[in-house]
Amino acid sequence: MDYHDILFEVNKGAAYITINRPEKYNAFRGKTCEELIDAFNRAGWDKSVGVIVLSGAGDKAFCTGGDQSAHDGHYDGRGTIGLPIEDLHSIIRDVPKPVIAKVQGYAVGGGNVLATLCDMTIAGEQAIFGQVGPKMGSVDPGFGTAYLARAVGEKKAREMWYMCRRYSAQEALQMGLANKVVPNADLDSEVAAWCAEIMEKSPTALALAKRSFNMDTEHQRGISGMGMMGLSLYYDTKESKEGGVALKEKRKPDFRQFSK
Repeated sequence: MDYHDILFEVNKGAAYITINRPEKYNAFRGKTCEELIDAFNRAGWDKSVGVIVLSGAGDKAFCTGGDQSAHDGHYDGRGTIGLPIEDLHSIIRDVPKPVIAKVQGYAVGGGNVLATLCDMTIAGEQAIFGQVGPKMGSVDPGFGTAYLARAVGEKKAREMWYMCRRYSAQEALQMGLANKVVPNADLDSEVAAWCAEIMEKSPTALALAKRSFNMDTEHQRGISGMGMMGLSLYYDTKESKEGGVALKEKRKPDFRQFSK
């Protein structure tokens, strides 16, 4: 597959997958997801690769979730909601290698879900984490909610989704959403150092460890599948569409007018 929306390279045993849509704050569309899935499969089963790094191009954003300009009721690709997001979430968990999220700038919405799903997260000190779904007429009713609760605890996860606030890199570190925070200038070298450490470890042991960790939350894949079906129906409602309309009109959404 030729890549347009992402960059892919392998360096010293680490595969670097970069969402390359900085003009869209690295928001993903259907094509982006397809390319990411292909790249993760490519790196995941390449025996010369021992670790995968997911990042966003530029310094403004890691990823800000689904591209709203491709969202009119549904997104522009395949899958239950017009994005193969379930496949993307699954491949991050299924590749038998550690996946590191390298976060600088915004990791919000669906981008926050991707960072959470990665095995580890290393953030620049100016990174911003958070959820925006209910503010935009959306939600991730699978890994984005249930798995987040495993990472940061039920109370904090509910706060993140219900309140849609933003959290600094240090706050993310304190709540367990990040493993390490470093100055932005040191982010690349820190990630490279972690990758070098991982490359010294037994790949089979790492693969078994990852499978074992995932088993405890594997039921959430089924929750996600059911939830995405409901989300697909929700996206067809005026209430959901109000989020996108309000964004384009540069006003606060009025979701309550559609409540029954």
